[in-house]
Amino acid sequence: QCSSRFVKQWYQRRVRGKSTSAVNQAARSGNVVVDKKYGAGGNQQKVVQKNTANLDRETEELKHDVVSKDFSRHLREARTAKGWNQKEMAQKINEKPQVIADYESGRALPNNQIQSKMERILGVHLRGKDAGQALKPRGKKKT
Repeated sequence: QCSSRFVKQWYQRRVRGKSTSAVNQAARSGNVVVDKKYGAGGNQQKVVQKNTANLDRETEELKHDVVSKDFSRHLREARTAKGWNQKEMAQKINEKPQVIADYESGRALPNNQIQSKMERILGVHLRGKDAGQALKPRGKKKT
């Protein structure tokens, strides 16, 4: 209905001097094409994904991965060994102190970029098979 109103207004401007009844008459006779648009202007997707049925049948409870307890323990130990509090460490890696608190408590979602920053600044592996061990110093680049 909304789009038909705009078409009629456009038609009235196009055919100057025509009354609303003349425009309605033209629309009824088929001289004006009036398309009704469903969901026009909305940011909604009406397409049904083909995996929807599979997701509906899924009974497993899905949860986000969080950092492991080992990661949290190694992070806390390495930070205290450097003598830093959470706020100081957060400033060194340009993150908020709450991020460090979440990683140490095991509530944080793993983010490789943040984890790499922590490993670099602490000089300790925090994940993988070498977790808890010191990072090897990087060699000089050949010039």
